[in-house]
Amino acid sequence: MKTGIIGAMSVETDALKSLVENAKKETVSGVEFVSGTIRGHEVVVAQCGIGKVFAAICAQTMILRYGVDRIINTGVAGTLCDELGLLDIAISTAVVEHDMDTSPLGDPVGLISGINIVNIPASAALADAIEQTAASLGKKTLRGVVASGDQFIADAAKKAYIRNTFGAVACEMEGAAIGHVCYVNGVEFAVIRCISDNADSQAGTMEYPELCRRAAKQSQELIEKFFEI
Repeated sequence: MKTGIIGAMSVETDALKSLVENAKKETVSGVEFVSGTIRGHEVVVAQCGIGKVFAAICAQTMILRYGVDRIINTGVAGTLCDELGLLDIAISTAVVEHDMDTSPLGDPVGLISGINIVNIPASAALADAIEQTAASLGKKTLRGVVASGDQFIADAAKKAYIRNTFGAVACEMEGAAIGHVCYVNGVEFAVIRCISDNADSQAGTMEYPELCRRAAKQSQELIEKFFEI
């Protein structure tokens, strides 16, 4: 089984790329793909760039060019709930595009035209395996809906809207686009996000870069352990 691993930023992917053995590098549509093995498992690792379009380009390329059987989106996120604190880990049960809105036409907010779905289901089997891996590392996790949009959420009212509208536990900018691509291609996926901020007015403060680095490191450690078990 070949696994695609996607992160948006270098801080989320550099360490994972360094783990790839017999690495081969190729740039497609401006994205560098590093293929090889991690602990004997076939992988392709890529830094897609920030936002849903970059994420979708990367996921589609992994599926069509590299033939991955599953995709894991790793990185950092803002928490939308009290149960997930800083450096805890959100694991997707589903993903939703919170900025998708054709409600003036009578659709539910978040409905994706063409596939007519709001919550895109993630792989339960992958979530189970990731949750077990996190438990072995003593990390606190919460499974739930992960919301994505082309916005860095740093506003309490927006945070509450996303949580209340979609029942989401965490927010970021790429996971649902990757889930969307996987869904239409019949490829299983999971989103794993370590919490780097509270998605409120303090989210973009001076502490964020350090918290982001620490959160990304936790996500990378989880992925590395996942391939050891």
